Amino acid sequence: MSGTAAERDPRAGVSASGRELILSRIRAAVAGAPDVEITRAYRTSSDPAGAVELFAERVADYRAVVHVVEAGEAAGAIAAALERRAPARLVVPDGLPEEWARAVRSAVGPRAADAGAEPGPGTAAIVRDEPVLSAAELDATDGVITGCALGIAETGTIVLDAGPGQGRRALTLVPDYHLCVVRADQIVAGVPEAVGRLDPARPLTWISGPSATSDIELNRVEGVHGPRTLEVVIVR
Repeated sequence: MSGTAAERDPRAGVSASGRELILSRIRAAVAGAPDVEITRAYRTSSDPAGAVELFAERVADYRAVVHVVEAGEAAGAIAAALERRAPARLVVPDGLPEEWARAVRSAVGPRAADAGAEPGPGTAAIVRDEPVLSAAELDATDGVITGCALGIAETGTIVLDAGPGQGRRALTLVPDYHLCVVRADQIVAGVPEAVGRLDPARPLTWISGPSATSDIELNRVEGVHGPRTLEVVIVR
């Protein structure tokens, strides 16, 4: 059999070189063209009334567990959620507000002491991502608590940007349980408002309910690509 692999099978030549060829032709075609400002007039909502209620409703539609509490009740709601879930090892990212962190310690710490857990790597009930946890170490945890960058009322979506109290993306993808706290002032009406407030240079994770897929024969399976259980505390 003669000829190169690309000659025998045209698909064999579709690679980085093919991509560069296509891009070079595009660059040549637009060479010298003036820069055009693109006006993006997306529909937005100037009335945030009812955003908290709508956000709670839409998040619950995704089969997430939702609690709407007043500011003074946030710590109690966090502690109650963790006591019900009873995680043996909970990941707590740096930068979590101290009030929330105290609630975590009050709910998780006593159970660790009762269980005879000794402090130290791999045994502490409250797990820190420092040094950075491996995928296997994350998989051995029972859950994670985080804040968020914002919430979107119209779609019931939570957005994380790896800011303080959120941690890196893997922390909320590997554990089977995610407890997320969303403040009312972080909730926007729709996606255009969210995009306007987010920094596109940051690693953004958009969460609409617990992880679920129906790829195989339309049977819903949860927990494949992220936490099986999402619990959200919305603080007015």
